[in-house]
Amino acid sequence: MNSPFIFDVAALLRGSALPETITQSGPSPTRIGPEMIAIPKGGKVVVEATIMPLGGGLAVEADIEAQLKGQCSRCLRELTPEKTLHVSEVFAADPDFITGEEAEDGDELPMVVHDQIDLLQSVIDEAGLNLPFNPICAELGYGECEDGDVPAPDGDSETAEENKVDPRWAGLEKFL
Repeated sequence: MNSPFIFDVAALLRGSALPETITQSGPSPTRIGPEMIAIPKGGKVVVEATIMPLGGGLAVEADIEAQLKGQCSRCLRELTPEKTLHVSEVFAADPDFITGEEAEDGDELPMVVHDQIDLLQSVIDEAGLNLPFNPICAELGYGECEDGDVPAPDGDSETAEENKVDPRWAGLEKFL
């Protein structure tokens, strides 16, 4: 399976110093995102990357479009919103690309390997920072939760909350 996150950059490393915009699409090689909502493995991903030569490295600005798949953490409704993630990354073509104090702080730049760059780890990091860990219907443009019996996080009163049984836990009553 060809990953839409891997770009061949041989021509950019050996050619002109002009930026190049490349669009690739294909299935996601792995699930990308937090537990409740993510880009599913095998889900269609479109990556539009602008790659700029920097002498001994490359700067990449990429937009990743994909349909997420997950559940509302409140009502468990299936959610499938479209999402665009933005990634900015610099890849070193040789180990001496960055020298000085900055290179010694432990943050290593990803490397160009066999004339290819792989944006997968950058996309995983971006998804972890920007996708919600507890998605809710309203936050993702689906309106209010489908199940009206599910208590809202900020209920009207404490007594109303105490008397309502969350339907997600209702099946456990027989064990009490």
